[in-house]
This record gives sequence, C-alpha cells and structure tokens, in this order.
Amino acid sequence: MTDKTGAGVARTDTSHGAAFAGAATGERAAALAKAATLIEALPWLARFHGQTIVIKYGGHAMTEESLRRGFAQDLVFLRYAGLRPVVVHGGGPQISAHLDRLGIQSTFTSGLRVTTPEIMQVVRMVLTGQVNRDVVGLVNEHGPWAVGMSGEDANLFTARRAQPEVAGRTVDIGLVGDITGVEPGAVQSLLGDGRIPVISSVARGTGGEIYNVNADTAAASLAVALGAAKLVVLTDVAGLYADWPASDELISLLTAAELEDLLPALTAGMVPKMTACLHAVRGGVRRAHVLDGRLPRALLLEIFTDEGIGTMVIPDGAKP
Repeated sequence: MTDKTGAGVARTDTSHGAAFAGAATGERAAALAKAATLIEALPWLARFHGQTIVIKYGGHAMTEESLRRGFAQDLVFLRYAGLRPVVVHGGGPQISAHLDRLGIQSTFTSGLRVTTPEIMQVVRMVLTGQVNRDVVGLVNEHGPWAVGMSGEDANLFTARRAQPEVAGRTVDIGLVGDITGVEPGAVQSLLGDGRIPVISSVARGTGGEIYNVNADTAAASLAVALGAAKLVVLTDVAGLYADWPASDELISLLTAAELEDLLPALTAGMVPKMTACLHAVRGGVRRAHVLDGRLPRALLLEIFTDEGIGTMVIPDGAKP
C-alpha cells in the first residue's frame, strides 16, 4: 500500500510538474512573442523618433468607449516612444446629437452641414467644450500630456466662407469655411514642451467670423505647416477600395498622381479624406494614411509593424 501510495503521489507530483512546466513554456513563448514585436518596431522607432505625426481623429474611434480609451493610450505610447503626435478632431455625430436635444434641425448640402449662426454656436460649444475636453481628459489620465486648443486659438486656422458648387451652381452653406492659412507657432511651442496638442476643427475669418471647417482638411493643412512626417486619417473603413462596391479589394499603396486620377470616381464620404491625403503629400508630408479606426491599436499597427494597414499615399517618385 505504501509503495502504491508513494508511487501514486509520485505520479501526481510528476503531473503537476508537467503542468507547471507547460505553463512556464507558454508564458515564455508569450514573452518571446512580445520581445519579437518590440524588435520589429525598432527600425520604425529609430525612423520616426522626434518626428511629428498629425492624426485626424474621427469615426467610431471617437464614440466607442474602448476605442476612445485605446486611442488615448496609443497617443501616450507614441509620446513615450519619442514621436510628437498632434490630434485634429471633428465631431459630427456629437454635434447632431446635441442639435437633436435642443430641437434644432440641420440640413446638409454637398456633404457639408448648412451652418447657421445658431448652429455655429452649438458646433463651437460641442467641438471645443465637449469633444476636445473628453479627448484631453482621457489622455491626461496617463500623465500631464494633452493640451486642448481650438483652431481659433492664436489664429491657428484662418478660413474664408466656402462656396461649393452643386449641379453647376454655387450654394450657400452658411458658416462653413475653407482654410486659407495656418499659423502653427502655438502648436510648435506645445510640441517643444513635450505636450500633445488636441485641436478642434474651428477657424477664424479675417473679419472675426467663426467657421466650421472640415477636420480632414484642417489636419492636412496643419501637417503641411508643421512639416510632419505623416498624416494619419482615422475613419470607419479599412482604407481605399479599388472598385467599391463591386469589389472589396483594398489599395494598400498609391502615388499622388494615381490618387488624383481616382478622385473623380470616389464615393462622397471618401473624397475629403483622400483629398486631404493628396494635399498633404503634395505639400511635403512624406506619407499619408487612411486607417480603420474601428480596429484596436490601428495607429500602432501602422507605425510600428512591417506589414502596416490601411491605404498609404506617397509623393510621386518616392520609394515606399
């Protein structure tokens, strides 16, 4: 009995030992995988250390809680890694929700909100007083990093009244502006102080008017003015499709000239995003990307992995 019991105990101990060994092996494999990821990121860390990256923040990444918190973490990671992130945001869904609560109806023409003075007050309040503060607050849970700004501050963005054409005629869409100038000094000061600027897409007119401006365009204009290494546009699609909706084939890389040829055939929602990418690379930004903001860690996957994700636009004649 003693021998059998002892043998049984021995077998039990061996089983536990094997289980512990298996667990240790699994933990070691997981640790090695993490180390491999860090090593893969090394050349990209070296390449972008000290470089400015302008991120247009929008889509589901702004409204889904886990994605919002993940985006804030990604920004702090970029800053600790030696990059200089700048965030430009809109807030269309939040504006629409607030107008609904106030019982104010809004209409759209050419994909742009018709912005009356009454609506502009709401736009200004929501973008600068609500959305901007929410982003800043989430980032600053990780330390004193983010500083909120409006495009009005220090005349960062100057705009004139937009005059879009629909069916061959100019239409009035109210206090919607086209950016005519960027004064990046305040943003550069914040970057020099190690901060993460978070900027709402509102601009001043030369006569003191306040305009609602497209956040994609604002981000691209700022990227050019800052001499950024990258413009990243977060949206709710995986990137630019070759022949949507007939095909879900994604275009991973294209030059500025190739994009310019494609623009007339793009869907209305993609036109401002891809036009922003074109403006950025034609203005000296080395890379412009459209990424799916619904994908957790989309920003880090693009910047720090060999494969990358989404669609990348490069200047004509540049190497990928």
